[in-house]
Amino acid sequence: MTTKFTKEHEWAKLEGDTVTVGITDYAAHQLGDVVFVELPAKGSKLQKDKVFGTIESVKTVSDLYSPVTGEVVAVNDNLENNPALVNEEPMGAGWICKVKMANPSEFDQLLSEADYKKICD
Repeated sequence: MTTKFTKEHEWAKLEGDTVTVGITDYAAHQLGDVVFVELPAKGSKLQKDKVFGTIESVKTVSDLYSPVTGEVVAVNDNLENNPALVNEEPMGAGWICKVKMANPSEFDQLLSEADYKKICD
């Protein structure tokens, strides 16, 4: 499994032709305590670099940007009752949605971990 990143602080983990999407540790730390995550609807179509939801913390509301174009095949319903999972395990149990990619080459355009870390410094 390969994980890549966006400059907007989302991560994308590739499994076959499906990408699991969430926010990075850095983003979760910057947001503070997450109190609500607006999840996309299963079956909805996402466009690369377009807003697909929001994440709300005690400090702010931030947009979520899709790292790839495709169809939402799963959402993390656990976040509805426990949005703090995003803070506790942003790169694990705090995932947001799974997207079946329409154009797999888009994944290759995302940032490597090393490149992502450069924009966080």
